[in-house]
Amino acid sequence: MAIWHINGGRRLEGACFVQGSKNAALPIIAASLISPAETNLLNVPCLSDVSQSLRILRQLGCTAEQYQNDVYIDSRKLNNCIIPKEMMQSMRSSVLFMGALLARCGVVHLTAPGGCKIGSRPIDMHLDAMRCLGAEVTEENGEIICKASKLKGNDIFLKYPSVGATENAMLAACGAEGETIIRGAAKEPEIVDLQEYLIKMGAFINGAGTSRITVSGFEAEASAGHRIMPDRIAASTFLCAAAATGGDIELRGVDSRHFLQLRHFLNQAGCDIISSDRSVRLISKGILHSIGQVQTEPYPGFPTDAQPLLMAALLKAQGKTEYTENVFEGRFCHVSQLRRMGADVAVCGNTASAWGVKSLKGAAVTASDLRAGAALIIAALSAQGKSLVIDRGYITRGYESLDNKLRYLGADINMEI
Repeated sequence: MAIWHINGGRRLEGACFVQGSKNAALPIIAASLISPAETNLLNVPCLSDVSQSLRILRQLGCTAEQYQNDVYIDSRKLNNCIIPKEMMQSMRSSVLFMGALLARCGVVHLTAPGGCKIGSRPIDMHLDAMRCLGAEVTEENGEIICKASKLKGNDIFLKYPSVGATENAMLAACGAEGETIIRGAAKEPEIVDLQEYLIKMGAFINGAGTSRITVSGFEAEASAGHRIMPDRIAASTFLCAAAATGGDIELRGVDSRHFLQLRHFLNQAGCDIISSDRSVRLISKGILHSIGQVQTEPYPGFPTDAQPLLMAALLKAQGKTEYTENVFEGRFCHVSQLRRMGADVAVCGNTASAWGVKSLKGAAVTASDLRAGAALIIAALSAQGKSLVIDRGYITRGYESLDNKLRYLGADINMEI
């Protein structure tokens, strides 16, 4: 349990580096199991989800250590293919060990994964992909067993561009004979980063970033080194916080092409945004305008993870903005807490309508998931008075030293554990 103490009304100013991507690091850590090899990863964020992933590797017999933002993994001593239930339920991305272990061992024992409660998140597409490659999948008493004497390449058709199912299919296909084509694949930048790592591990793979990914073989390398891409959702969080507080910040070490939709909306709301190859600067005068319609969609559309952040940034924007959530039906849990701060937001089905208010007031609120927690912090930074954000560990799952970075930019914020 953590309590974030925030005195709002302070303008964010200055420059900071953005952490490595959580959503890129976690599948790459799982991918390190595909063959017996040593892996050195750079720019890995210090997060509870990363710690849990490394803990799973150690449970499986591997060496897995993190020193600041460097991670060393030695998977040569893998001696286990069973992931305990409590480890699986610690985070959503634990399901990615399914494809990696099936590729390496031909068998894996696990259970359904945990993670934020933001709606229905079945793993049927993951299991169907394993079956498509020749695995026998059994589910009994909550346990899932996937096994195959030999995986065989095949065409995998994803009925929805699921990021996790795409990644799991890529990992399992690395252990299959022949060619695998993943059709309807997700296109997120994190999938491109995973492909770059797999190539370094010895995979013959191409197409990441498009809807068609081909895996045509694997010749194991003894070692691989890789630098994790910057976190586009963490970058979005800082930009939204600066917009909400009338700030002027520069984010360094980012690829602004990864959040073009957010830049467009913040610019439309009245912020000035200046981008270069590895940085982006946002200048907000604190007087924002509504932007009409926002719809979440798979990449390259507007990301569901950024929807709560943008809503929090525009709570005082003049006019009405509608947010239609097309990915997770539970993505509006933050709305009731924002109302406690004086926000004027109404939810009907999968659409939230927000009317800008003149000011927000500090309040005690509770985070229901990772991005909802970040949204509450953004709202608290722009509110008058003191806010308490009560968090059951969600925020540290996705943000490295968020309190320290915000303080460095001028926020009055402290986290109490």
